[in-house]
Amino acid sequence: MYHAIIAEDSKPILRNIRMLIEASGLPVQVTATASNGQEALERLETQHADILLTDIRMPKLDGLGLIEQAKLLNPRLQTVLISGYSDFEYARRAVNLQAFDYLLKPVEQAQLTDVLTRLLKQLREQERSDRRLLEGVVAPEVLAAMPLDAGLLAGERISLLIRRQPFAPEPQGGREWTADAVADALRARSWAAGLRVLPTPQAGQWLALPEARADLSAEELADEARQALADGGLPAAVLAAPQPAELRALAGIYGKLDRAMRDRLTVDGRLASPGAGEAESGASPQGGEAAKLALQAQLAELIAQRQKERFLLLLRRSLPHWLAGSARYAGLERFVRWLADELAPQSFAPAAGGGHAAAGESARQASADQAGPSAADSADAEVSALLARSGAAAFADALHDWCASRFDALQEPSRRGGEELFEQLDRYLRQNLSAQLSVADAAQQFHVSPSYISRVVKRYTGSTFVHHYMGLKIDEARRMLASGPEIKVKHVADALGFVDPHYFSKVFKEYEGSSPTEFKEKWG
Repeated sequence: MYHAIIAEDSKPILRNIRMLIEASGLPVQVTATASNGQEALERLETQHADILLTDIRMPKLDGLGLIEQAKLLNPRLQTVLISGYSDFEYARRAVNLQAFDYLLKPVEQAQLTDVLTRLLKQLREQERSDRRLLEGVVAPEVLAAMPLDAGLLAGERISLLIRRQPFAPEPQGGREWTADAVADALRARSWAAGLRVLPTPQAGQWLALPEARADLSAEELADEARQALADGGLPAAVLAAPQPAELRALAGIYGKLDRAMRDRLTVDGRLASPGAGEAESGASPQGGEAAKLALQAQLAELIAQRQKERFLLLLRRSLPHWLAGSARYAGLERFVRWLADELAPQSFAPAAGGGHAAAGESARQASADQAGPSAADSADAEVSALLARSGAAAFADALHDWCASRFDALQEPSRRGGEELFEQLDRYLRQNLSAQLSVADAAQQFHVSPSYISRVVKRYTGSTFVHHYMGLKIDEARRMLASGPEIKVKHVADALGFVDPHYFSKVFKEYEGSSPTEFKEKWG
């Protein structure tokens, strides 16, 4: 519903316009009326309006003066002038300057409905444009229902990015980490006039938008906000944009602040100096990024081999590196989400025949027809809950227990499903020896990830997918070459999907130790 204010010094005309608006069937509600321009301006100062319908000639403040003052309060206000025939040229000039359109007295239903219909279309287009400016800045579920009032859209604002400190204790006194709680804590400061606090797509992170001020620097504002939140029992890291900006620049500013927060936020809740790497703080594992990658490779191998105890021992030993005070929190978060991916329940569903369908390639591939939240959402919620633990020690214990539980869930379906998957995969490959299948093709066929296909093949053959598939082709080549002297090497190569017979001969010799011709002469 859109809100309108009518300014008209003639009570009969005002009543008629109000009645026509109500009879139009349009989503417009008259929320206030005024008998002169000054009274209308006072109404606009205290309540929100999308539309102003105003007579040109009124006492105290005429229509053009009212529009001029109203636009200062709300630049996005849409205005419609009401004029008599003697004001026609005057009204036309006003439209060229600021007003959306004009209505001639006596105002008629068709005329009013036409003007308001066109005006509402413009308002909707402007609202869609305004919401697009906030996409990627405000959490989607909040943005969809959030009113975009003039107070938020008008003028320049300071941008403060607020991030809950990692492993911060829960607020006392029944308080919670919400946009309202953050706003309440900040409003205690004198600089927080007109403050708006918006939840961002990143959990535990908000964008605070106080009105622009000239007496505090960005760094001072960030310090003030940090202290205000700490005083309110909400310990947080705060970054401020160097300059105030209008709404249209907010997405770019938020992107820069979000990247800076990710780059600088440490596990102990401080902000590292810009550009300082973890190695400079001594917080990264020995060997830095290479050591982290090597650790993940070790953990992944232990998962593939289903070595639970060794996996948990290595995880426990490695956590102090990830939890070192000056280690980057973003690195820890990526590591935990990587663990969740690696420990997701693996399964498969045959593409044709058979009714087997386990829990999905991973928790994110849960059956779409099941009621309730998806397994992917559930896993993501579990990770978020882990990272929201109060205290690093509690987080480490919870992560260890959670990984152990996930490992147990992974092992049993793996014992039952892995062998069955390999049997069906092997049969599928044997039925398609004339093709040139890749591990991605097999993964798509059985609705699992390529990495899971590779692990299953490795577990049951000790070889890679490519070598196993090629080995099956060479086995068939041996059978065909030994079937009789009339068989030609080129026909065998063609039948097994080799475009180049010379390449086929080279591969055959690598596997067999002799060329196809030599093999045929000996066994054909």
